[in-house]
Amino acid sequence: MEVAKRLQGVGEYYFSSKLREIDELNKQGKNIINLGIGSPDLPPHPDVVKVLHEEALKPNVHGYQNYKGSPILRKAFADWYQKWYNVSLNPDSEILPLIGSKEGIMHICMTYLNEGDVALVPNPGYPTYRSNVTIAGGVCMDYNLKEENSYQPDFDTIEKNDLSRVKLFFVNYPQMPTGQQPDIGVFEKLIAFAKKHNILVVHDNPYSFILNDQPMSLLSIRGAKDVAIELNSLSKSHNMAGWRMGLLCGTAERINEVLRFKSNMDSGMFLPLQLAAAKALTLGQGWHDEVNSIYKKRREKVFELLDLLNCNYSTNQVGLFVWARIPDTYKDCYAIADEVLYNSNVFITPGGIFGSAGEKYIRISICGSIQRFEEAIQRIKSSRA
Repeated sequence: MEVAKRLQGVGEYYFSSKLREIDELNKQGKNIINLGIGSPDLPPHPDVVKVLHEEALKPNVHGYQNYKGSPILRKAFADWYQKWYNVSLNPDSEILPLIGSKEGIMHICMTYLNEGDVALVPNPGYPTYRSNVTIAGGVCMDYNLKEENSYQPDFDTIEKNDLSRVKLFFVNYPQMPTGQQPDIGVFEKLIAFAKKHNILVVHDNPYSFILNDQPMSLLSIRGAKDVAIELNSLSKSHNMAGWRMGLLCGTAERINEVLRFKSNMDSGMFLPLQLAAAKALTLGQGWHDEVNSIYKKRREKVFELLDLLNCNYSTNQVGLFVWARIPDTYKDCYAIADEVLYNSNVFITPGGIFGSAGEKYIRISICGSIQRFEEAIQRIKSSRA
């Protein structure tokens, strides 16, 4: 049986295959320290878990749910956006809860892309943008993000391309993998560019609370709703990655268009999960300060590890990762990543998996205990002694 043509050129997700290799190494007794994946290891707030437990005990919460999510959750998302981003959203028409924001990327591609349509994707950028565009039958047009340009789009260079078939423009700030913070001026240029060329901007915004003092939504820019939609998630901000709780927000027209696809893909989310997520969205500044105080200490250890590897990096990055340029003595990012994995039993992510512009970089996650980072540092020191 042959697989569908839509999967041609789409490989297995890098971390899916790499984790199998790490499992095999662990079976050999290597005890690999995985510093590659941004899966928060800290738990959600106890009150969130309590709501899940209490609601799950009720006998009438186990059936199919509203395709647009619980009204309670949608109201909580609207209040959250108003409080933190100063963005007004109608909870009845401008919010669509998702089973994680990654799901939303596929929904958007399947909703708007016909075969041969083009999507602008960042290089380096989240690999799921590229794979989902391809699966939907679209064509990816890279726009390069360069360190010397603070990893911001070069609109003049992009405009030199034929944009007649471009329908989507994926952006992501705070940017993953580079940690670049959002910028009002860049957001304003982005909205103006989208209006000029009749392009729908998709802003993927899951990292805005991690080591970032000023969470920002693209929808806070005047006129943004006319040409943009935004994805967000509780995975990183509230340590709920495995809960799969996210949202898509934008005008009612956009929400209803995406719902036409999504409603044929799933049957809603477990209601106690939605109610627990609504509780998480009420947490205040103290919660984020507590989480970020832990991440700050961990990031210092990542800097120490990168110094051992003679990498260059900015200390102003935000988000769950640190992005660093490798020494010129290495051919590429895969060479240094393999050296660290096989010689020190520490896994770090080669930047090339995020696009060709990442081939001289590596990425390290700050998800892990201080002791874990100290052990990784000692292993690297020992292997280089």
